[in-house]
Amino acid sequence: MTDLFAAAGMDQDAPRPLADRLRPQSLSEVVGQDHLLGEDGPLTRMVRADRVGSIILWGPPGTGKTTIARLLSSESGLHFEQMSAIFSGVQDLRKAFDAAKARRSEGRGTLLFVDEIHRFNRAQQDGFLPHMEDGTIILVGATTENPSFELNGALLSRAQVMVLNRLEPEALDQLLARAETHVDRKLPLDETARVALIAMADGDGRYLLNLAEEILEATGHLTVALDREGLAKLVQQRVPLYDKSRDGHYNLISALHKSIRGSDPDAALYWLARMLDGGEDPLFIARRVVRAAVEDIGLADPQALVQANAAKEAYDFIGSPEGELAIAQAVVYLATAPKSNAVYTAYKQSRRAAKDTGSLAPPKIILNAPTSLMEDEGYGDGYRYDHDQEHAFSGQNYFPDSMGRTSFYAPTPRGFEKEIEKRMAFWAKLREAKR
Repeated sequence: MTDLFAAAGMDQDAPRPLADRLRPQSLSEVVGQDHLLGEDGPLTRMVRADRVGSIILWGPPGTGKTTIARLLSSESGLHFEQMSAIFSGVQDLRKAFDAAKARRSEGRGTLLFVDEIHRFNRAQQDGFLPHMEDGTIILVGATTENPSFELNGALLSRAQVMVLNRLEPEALDQLLARAETHVDRKLPLDETARVALIAMADGDGRYLLNLAEEILEATGHLTVALDREGLAKLVQQRVPLYDKSRDGHYNLISALHKSIRGSDPDAALYWLARMLDGGEDPLFIARRVVRAAVEDIGLADPQALVQANAAKEAYDFIGSPEGELAIAQAVVYLATAPKSNAVYTAYKQSRRAAKDTGSLAPPKIILNAPTSLMEDEGYGDGYRYDHDQEHAFSGQNYFPDSMGRTSFYAPTPRGFEKEIEKRMAFWAKLREAKR
């Protein structure tokens, strides 16, 4: 029935969303992806050389993944077959492969576009491999998730991953201009409202055009331009794109941690706010703040760990939404604290040394001798109690005898570690003098 409807041309009169009506008719019309579709972009080169290969398009929603796949097929003379991994199973894949084989026998290739390809399990993903290898299909997969986490290595080795960027404000403004030309009407927005509308889209072109269509329908023949407040009353602001279980979760917590490490309290507060607005568990954030305290500040400011733990305790005690302020305070404290990874580095080196040296015993001089046999073996012989020594320092060897003394911890000249550095230099002189 659907095919007859389309064949009769009746589908041309059916209502279509503005975003669908404005789909680009050529790859050169796609906005915001010049790194892929510019004069020297990889997709442009593929089409120019008539050698379209299997690819994975990875990017946020509304950046043109489906459109690019359609245009690749039309500009390469390939039959376009589309399916969604959410609604398709093994039987659907078999039908698609069989149909592609039939077309191939007639001399026509097939571009199989699979939306949300990461939703297929590993066995289903493996099912593509022989058909990609023998040329039955050119696979174009679309995903919003990191392919290196969600797709089989075998599949990735046969398909080139191409990253689509979220659309920048300039590209989104181009889409609005196209929409206004298409409907032959300007959006009734002043400059502040237009900027706010673009910000609401959060890099998603499809969402922007849906908002624009909603505004055009709601305002009718309004002649007065809406300001920012008027726009806010007319449309609901979009919830920020953030998936607590996937890439957004890891990307934003990484951005928060690196902003703290980079001593930028403003950026750190921004990423904290982004995560909280996205619904992230504040205790997950608090755990990373504690980690940042020991990994990137350490003994340069021993209070950093105290502040981080105090923030976690305060959040537990107060709860949301007031408790988040304690986490914000800890974030600012850590971002503005002196930085040192000396303990972190020393710990990793000591772990490596412990694995390399196996089960070497401590030197007998520092072992207790609770039995006469152990006394006879020399346990504890010659041990000097440090508190009884000058400067409370004996300078004895505490490493295994066969290993020798090794240096792991090298304090930085920053914060409290500057004082530790002085102490260690003093002890080193005493140790040398006692040799």
